[in-house]
Amino acid sequence: MKLRERIGVDLGRKIRLEAGIEWAAQNGVRFVDVQLDTGENALTAFDPKRCAAVRKLLEKHRVKLGLHTNSAVNVAEYSPHVADAVTDYLKSYVDIFPKLDASWMVVHAGYHFKDDKALRMKAGRERLARVVAHAEKRKALVLLENLNKEPQDAEVHYLAHTLEEWQYYWDIQSSAFKLSFTANHAHLVPEGVEGFVKALDLKRVGEVRLADCYRNGHEIHLKPGAGNLDFGQMFSLIEGGGYKGHYTNAFGSLGDMLAGRDYLVDRAREASVRVD
Repeated sequence: MKLRERIGVDLGRKIRLEAGIEWAAQNGVRFVDVQLDTGENALTAFDPKRCAAVRKLLEKHRVKLGLHTNSAVNVAEYSPHVADAVTDYLKSYVDIFPKLDASWMVVHAGYHFKDDKALRMKAGRERLARVVAHAEKRKALVLLENLNKEPQDAEVHYLAHTLEEWQYYWDIQSSAFKLSFTANHAHLVPEGVEGFVKALDLKRVGEVRLADCYRNGHEIHLKPGAGNLDFGQMFSLIEGGGYKGHYTNAFGSLGDMLAGRDYLVDRAREASVRVD
């Protein structure tokens, strides 16, 4: 598969899922992901009939679907009642996975409030291990994303935004557990894309997510070329490491993400990365 065909689009909450699949097919997009939290795409809006219709569309257009949980839901929650609700939320994504014939689902490590970091990391890892065990039974694939840093003086901080924090969860051993590597998030921290890729076993990476930003800056999903992430070098590192999976554009509008594929392929070609 050509590199351009391997670059998908994050539908997010932008469009009804069925319309998003049709849009992808019309524009030659082979991979899409969607959040099932609100509006017409809320989990509760999918009855058996609608799930069957989505499966039929995916098969007809040969589009692969990913599910993307909401990072605002704190996977590292430990408070009574709320903690159980978070587990149920993640399991509900696992349960709908086969009904929609999804190919992967992205989860997060949660967030902490500075003085409770260790407690929250422990709670989050234990929860993710339970969810992954549930995914094994449903034949679902769970991908843990490295998230973005927050300003140093912020009260809330995402977990797994540094390489060390992300690695804390890597010992969850299961065929149902892999990683979603967000290159622009790596660009925000000292390790950078190069440091992350050097530490990664790319066979454990099920997705690479893309947007532009500024080195050691703050979270912002810019169109490629609007920041200073060197996409040519990034592709050299990732493709050179043997990665064969898909990429997901996650910035701007659907049109921006569609056009961004050509820019990214051009940068890869300039870096002597095989694109055809």
